[in-house]
Amino acid sequence: MREKLIEKAKEALTGTSLSITEIVYQLGFDYLQSLSKLFKSKSKVSPVAYRHSFS
Repeated sequence: MREKLIEKAKEALTGTSLSITEIVYQLGFDYLQSLSKLFKSKSKVSPVAYRHSFS
């Protein structure tokens, strides 16, 4: 399930102009730190760094 959330976050980070905060709430997290910690543990980069690598 966590892997699916990370994939959805990656899609939103690269395929939309939504803010990271909006993505956090869209995926059902209450806090930005919750997604950031999970994302970094699985992807080895923060959501911000991931988005910047595609821009």
